[in-house]
Amino acid sequence: MGKITGFLEYDRDLPEERDVKARLKDHKEVYAEPDKDMLNKQSARCMDCGVPFCHNGCPLGNNIPEFNDAVYQQDWALAYEVLTSTNNFPEFTGRICPAPCESSCVLAINKPAVAIEFIEKSIIEKAFELNMVKARPPKYRTGKTVAVIGSGPSGLAAADQLNRAGHTVTVYEKQDRIGGLLRYGIPDFKLEKWVVERRVELMKAEGIDFKTNCEVGVTISGEELKDSHDAVVLCTGCEDPRDLKIPGRSLEGIHFAMDFLRQHNKRVSGDTIKADEEILATGKDVIVLGGGDTGSDCIGTSNRQQAKSIFQVELLHRPPSERAPDNPWPEYAHVFQTTSSHKEGAERAWSLLTKEFVGDDNGKLRGIKVCDIKWDNGRFEEVEGSERVIPCQMALLAIGYTNPLQEGLLQELGVALSPRGNVADKNYHTNVPNVFTAGDARRGQSLVVWAISEGREAARAVDIYLMGDSDLPSKDLSYTAEHTA
Repeated sequence: MGKITGFLEYDRDLPEERDVKARLKDHKEVYAEPDKDMLNKQSARCMDCGVPFCHNGCPLGNNIPEFNDAVYQQDWALAYEVLTSTNNFPEFTGRICPAPCESSCVLAINKPAVAIEFIEKSIIEKAFELNMVKARPPKYRTGKTVAVIGSGPSGLAAADQLNRAGHTVTVYEKQDRIGGLLRYGIPDFKLEKWVVERRVELMKAEGIDFKTNCEVGVTISGEELKDSHDAVVLCTGCEDPRDLKIPGRSLEGIHFAMDFLRQHNKRVSGDTIKADEEILATGKDVIVLGGGDTGSDCIGTSNRQQAKSIFQVELLHRPPSERAPDNPWPEYAHVFQTTSSHKEGAERAWSLLTKEFVGDDNGKLRGIKVCDIKWDNGRFEEVEGSERVIPCQMALLAIGYTNPLQEGLLQELGVALSPRGNVADKNYHTNVPNVFTAGDARRGQSLVVWAISEGREAARAVDIYLMGDSDLPSKDLSYTAEHTA
């Protein structure tokens, strides 16, 4: 490594967050520009650890020690080459990935992990700054056409890889802008949308065709698309939200988190929202049900909409501050976390059961009835005498997703479903001869980094199906043409 004793000399450090009062007035990313020497010191902390478990921790299999060393040596061309050999969109993962690689870092056994995510973002932004990132259309075309349905991270990754293989790729998106979850699900304070637009423009220059406002199964039939292309890749995501069917669910003021986030992202992008359809937290007591990343995004968005108060409720118990005995290194560390949104202002509670939505005489939400619970061996019981009503005029359900939407396109194409209700597959190949799947539609609700990995692997499976073999890289080279036939 560049500095063999770096991990002994330097502590983990990250760019500072912008002042809370200032950032709540805009929708820009929360982090300020890092100090000039910070990146060099952080890359120097990467150890000569012998067996770099960070490779396995990363769903993409990023070659992390190699690009860390290149950054330390300030060899930006090499760092960019190593990083993009496994990751199509490091500008996304460098901003919004929970960094499972850092949980698997050898240094993390007894010290704070190497700041891999920060380094990753720095490499790609430096590459753009130095004009290393250029459109590189394929030198030849195979004559094969592929339709990718959905422009989220898995769809974009599949399209990018298939285009590199020389196939003619068209991406179909039902919304009016490209990006899927990246565009409509993740707030700008975590991922500004110019970052997505910059990548999409590059992909267009490389020959990928994007069609927006085109819902396959409605605007155009799935059968028509299947018959007019040599292959179809279903990257429709996992859009069926988990509901909370308790008394009072029909009251006005209860919304799915993604409806709230999607609308706000459109508003930030300049879209006009009809007055009678607006979902606004302004001046309201907001309760966010769900303690994950989506719930955190709802907190940050509600703060920017100037909510009166924000209270985040989690059914499960509070995670430990350090790894539990049954969560050893190098597994992903399930520990207590405070996000930038939490720091902006929100009350949090764990082991709290939501029993009923309470309304007023006009059918509007005025509170939520809850009670404390005790967990024991995976089961809980209510704490007697703890029932109470928390004031609330807006409730946001951020409790996850169950499946991809099954009615419509999936039914029309006749694709089989797994026992969990996702699209069933064998090495990304569905039961329909030329139809493939990737991302959340295949594996269920997951991370953006997993979606990118899925898109890459599905692209290789499609390439093998179309050409009999593939030069596309893969984490898993065990499947061949005979496996995907």
